[in-house]
Amino acid sequence: MTAPAPARGGFDDVPPPDAPRPGGAHPDSGEVLDAGEPEEESREAGAAQRELVAHTPGFIFGEAASFGGSAVAGSQHGVSAGGSARDVFLGGKTEIHHHGTAASAAYVSGEIPRRRLDELAAVFVEGPSFAAALARLRDERVLVLTGAHSTGRHAAALMLLHHLGVPAVHALSAETGPANLGAQLTAPGGHVLRDLPLSRNRPLRDTHLYAARDRLAKTGGYLVVTLENSPFLRGVAPSAWEPPGAAEVLRAHLHGLREEPGDVTGLLALGPVRDFLARGAHRPAEVARFAAEVARYDGGEQAAARLADFGHAAVERQCREWLGDPESTLRDKAFLISLAVFDQAPYVLAAELADRLYVHFQRLQHPEQPPEIPVFGLAAETRLERAWAEGEVRVETTKWGAVPQYTARFKKENTPRVLLGEVWTGHPSARPALVSWLKELAHDRRPVVRTRAAAAAALLAHADLPSAMELLIDGWAVSKTSGSRLTAANTLTLAQFLDTPVVLRLLTQWCTDTHWARRWTAIRAFGLLTPLRPDLAAPALSALAARARAGGGAKTESDNLVDSTALLLSVGARRGEMLSELVRLLHHDTPSVRTLALAAFVRACDSAEEGALVEWYADTGMYEPDSARDLAALWRTSLGDRGQTRGALAALHTWVRLAEHRADVAQALELLLPALVVTADDRRRLSHELAGLRTPDGARPPLADRLLGLLIPSTPDTSRDPSRS
Repeated sequence: MTAPAPARGGFDDVPPPDAPRPGGAHPDSGEVLDAGEPEEESREAGAAQRELVAHTPGFIFGEAASFGGSAVAGSQHGVSAGGSARDVFLGGKTEIHHHGTAASAAYVSGEIPRRRLDELAAVFVEGPSFAAALARLRDERVLVLTGAHSTGRHAAALMLLHHLGVPAVHALSAETGPANLGAQLTAPGGHVLRDLPLSRNRPLRDTHLYAARDRLAKTGGYLVVTLENSPFLRGVAPSAWEPPGAAEVLRAHLHGLREEPGDVTGLLALGPVRDFLARGAHRPAEVARFAAEVARYDGGEQAAARLADFGHAAVERQCREWLGDPESTLRDKAFLISLAVFDQAPYVLAAELADRLYVHFQRLQHPEQPPEIPVFGLAAETRLERAWAEGEVRVETTKWGAVPQYTARFKKENTPRVLLGEVWTGHPSARPALVSWLKELAHDRRPVVRTRAAAAAALLAHADLPSAMELLIDGWAVSKTSGSRLTAANTLTLAQFLDTPVVLRLLTQWCTDTHWARRWTAIRAFGLLTPLRPDLAAPALSALAARARAGGGAKTESDNLVDSTALLLSVGARRGEMLSELVRLLHHDTPSVRTLALAAFVRACDSAEEGALVEWYADTGMYEPDSARDLAALWRTSLGDRGQTRGALAALHTWVRLAEHRADVAQALELLLPALVVTADDRRRLSHELAGLRTPDGARPPLADRLLGLLIPSTPDTSRDPSRS
């Protein structure tokens, strides 16, 4: 995992929340501290974006799906050799999670028992994309099957091979790397590689699949590789897995559990069953569990109650019982709340920060007594069992290397959202302690803690926006401390990702607010939001352009405006639309709007990170005539603009250096460069830069000569000397 870029300002140097502040004001108090900008710089926008995406909890993304939000990514669960594994991709990093004991964490290659395949085939429902995937596998022998969290793509991979009638299906080790994939395909029959771990330094390329296909052609075999929707595919066209409908899955499982067809028809007509299916999308594994409950139905009241309580209603009732139980201690309730905030995070975080919340609860309920925290208590497994949670050993790749961690999560994935909402709206007397605790978390040095504080505040805003704004978000937004303002931006970003009402309008209004800190917060939030919700790119750019049109911001705010606008081009498949919008802004009658468009474009171009604009253009944009035209127009204008020429030339150097190592970027650059030459000045400027280009060791890059030849086909050798160009 590539570590986020270090903070440029004092984000990690924020003093404790109780430390004295200049002027005696607390940064989160909501008080307007000053009308001018602070001296500290804000956290670099790209690093802040990566931090947000890397540490946002799954319960935010899962909740967003039920509110119509744009799915980002998730995790895949399954069972293998007594444990299970999942590959979690949230836009910026890949983590390999091993469930169960450390001894069972390693995968073992071998043949999958025929009985298991037959049992799966008896209840498997193909889904809308299954037939097309089967045709591709039969024709190409190798198939990369991608899909979202827990949608049954591994089961689909097994059934694809089963439908081909292979004599055996072999599970390959997850430790198999892309480069040695072909060497593992020695046994005849089918092969499945589940959740192949990929990263920036370990992508899956088309050449890897060609080698595998050659080997399979000799043995008459087939291979299916399952993945999350990964950005680390190079020249590989995956087949997207679409899960079948919940009703179809439920019917198939009931047919396997009840012998009489009439029984199945009657069970499907039950009110609780219809309600379950009407509540929206359900993952296949959840439907299978529900089918087992439905199959037990005997017409009695208790059986009907079990069906009615299945799912969300049961979680809501359980959360109310937990919080309202007079026998449960304050420390128990603090742990439940902390676990909700740090669901699927290291257990030690949930436990450590639960005790901090417990201190706030004690001060609130017994202000006359000094707070006390027992040094020792129940074992982790016991605390988790009482909370209907479970632990797992997760091996996470960090900047210090692979670190095994014991993480904790609720067994019901919607428990965190329900529990936090119930605390906020059902127990308002707990709000002072909860607010103080979240403010404290927002100043923690650990990125995961700060991000989780913002995610929790976003859920509270979704449950009760006015209270969350008054008690938390606005105080962060007007702070002089960049860390607090970034927490406000993260909170509003995730709240809008959850489709919380009013947030989009509030951000638009704040872009031109009279207070510089609210403007900064809104501008940064728009930059963070759009990669998660590409459908909001147009209104985000309109709001940012409106701020540029208003003018008057200091340099720090101007840089933030450019950074946030550049982030709109950082990820996603709709970057062609953003290029078109930026071209439209070039014709705006306000010079500051035109400057914003060019400066943001140049900044987005001057990046060679995974998924940067240059990579998107080489993979996609160069094949889209409108996008290629718009990108060339922006390049040409930036290179010819007096204020942007230097930055544009530096960005061009970035593209050339990357093209030295990537053939697709080199091809894209060769097609782009002639389109940048309209006048003699254009030709001279580009020729001079290419002639003077040097590698860090002072050598001439061969690609620079090739590009120079495109501009000046008959260039004599002396033109390579920049002093003679």
